[in-house]
Amino acid sequence: ANLRNAKNTDLYTIKGTEQETWEPTFVYRGFRYVELTGYGYQPALTDFTGKMIYDNIKTVGTFETSDALTNQIFKNAWWGIAGNYKGIPIDCPQRNERQPWLGDRGAVAFGESFVFDNGRFYTKWLQDIRNSQKEDGAIPDVAPAFWRYYSDNMTWPGTILLITEMVYTQTGDVNAVKDNYPAMKKWLGYMKDRYMKDYILTKDSYGDWCMPPVTIEAGRGKSADKKYPSELISTAYYYHFMQLMIQFAKATDNNADVATFEALGHKIKDAFNQKYYNEKGYYGTNVLTDNIIPLYFKMVPEKQVDKVFKNIVYTIEVTNKGHLSNGLVGIQWLMRCLNDYGRPDLAYTVATKKTYPSWGYMIENGATTIWELWNGNTSDPKMNSQNHVMMLGDLLTWYYENLAGIKAASPGFKKIVMKPEMIAGLDHVNATYQSVYGMIKSNWKKTPKQFNWTITVPPNTTAVVYLPANEGDVIAEQNIKDLKLIKNENGRAIYEIGSGDYSFTVKKK
Repeated sequence: ANLRNAKNTDLYTIKGTEQETWEPTFVYRGFRYVELTGYGYQPALTDFTGKMIYDNIKTVGTFETSDALTNQIFKNAWWGIAGNYKGIPIDCPQRNERQPWLGDRGAVAFGESFVFDNGRFYTKWLQDIRNSQKEDGAIPDVAPAFWRYYSDNMTWPGTILLITEMVYTQTGDVNAVKDNYPAMKKWLGYMKDRYMKDYILTKDSYGDWCMPPVTIEAGRGKSADKKYPSELISTAYYYHFMQLMIQFAKATDNNADVATFEALGHKIKDAFNQKYYNEKGYYGTNVLTDNIIPLYFKMVPEKQVDKVFKNIVYTIEVTNKGHLSNGLVGIQWLMRCLNDYGRPDLAYTVATKKTYPSWGYMIENGATTIWELWNGNTSDPKMNSQNHVMMLGDLLTWYYENLAGIKAASPGFKKIVMKPEMIAGLDHVNATYQSVYGMIKSNWKKTPKQFNWTITVPPNTTAVVYLPANEGDVIAEQNIKDLKLIKNENGRAIYEIGSGDYSFTVKKK
């Protein structure tokens, strides 16, 4: 039923010779199970070969931990991402859709880039988006614009900014910014002129798309194809895009635009807080995404940051009993928000849950890729793909940047920040990433008494390394050249190192 009217059928008339070989061409089918009938004998599994069709994009990242569930989620993510690379980043490979929805990949492309060498792939897709832009500046929700679906919202068309940021950050190619700058600026002007009133962006289409039903039973048999537009989300995104445009303007010497973006951003931020902030320490209706987005986008006044974050923590720990409750929009900022504001342990709790709603729940219920819906085993099958990647959100980004500790401090990883989080229950992470400068490696293991970490920093780059070490701990280094201690801070010995292979050991006092 979740194929809709896509007929997952190929017909072949045999010639009647003793042996025939055939495979369908110019088509692909998303499937997990195959039914075979009409045989006069019991066929063996070795009689058949299933071929996975995806773009020839090299895998550039590996990731393995001491946690079996985390490892399986990563494997599911690889299969889901690869299976939806079809010259364009499609939403799903099986039903009668298979379209390059912008919102889906805006949520996950950054994480994908740690696993696949997708810079050129997404650079090409950015061109597709530009080619789909109307003369007045409108950008569609699907590009190439096969459906001609221009609903005017911030979160789907705004993917042009998010993908541009990803390509520039991960590859260092400033042409990604130069090529898309006029289109991004034109679209933002289009949205402002038509839908901004008193610095609130009044147009949205999807809200936090596909939020999980409160319970698994509450969503049983029900369609997830419901839209709850949110001016809070659209306004917050417009503000965030102003901050990105400031970065883009500076990177491309469009310095005359910087003051304009800064001034508009300040006015949007003030209007947003005046309209949506509640003195009890939350935004909007106090759902998780309403608080995460302004906090991660740095829209929250400094004096209110602690109150808002406490509300986020309370929602997850108490209301949700350690679970997430985000849809597509909120899930792309959740893990980094928790990490950046001091709760990587809570992010890990969310990431390793096996009960609904969670990535682990998908695994526990037999998923081999990533579901479209958190309740993919009970929802109405008409919109219920079993191979979507949008709900990965920023999970893969968090895996690499915060668990492995591999993060670009400047475009293209010319400068690297290596700061793995030490979380109870996670004792080992081994990750590699083939950057444009070469291989980056982070392999750490901890026990109650010792921490071991081997690092590879590629040629012509430098790294700032945050070694988990308290005063009195004994630090031993091997193969260390030009080691420079910057400072000791918050339980970290912070060093700057150049390219090479390094080994650190910290013995706890």
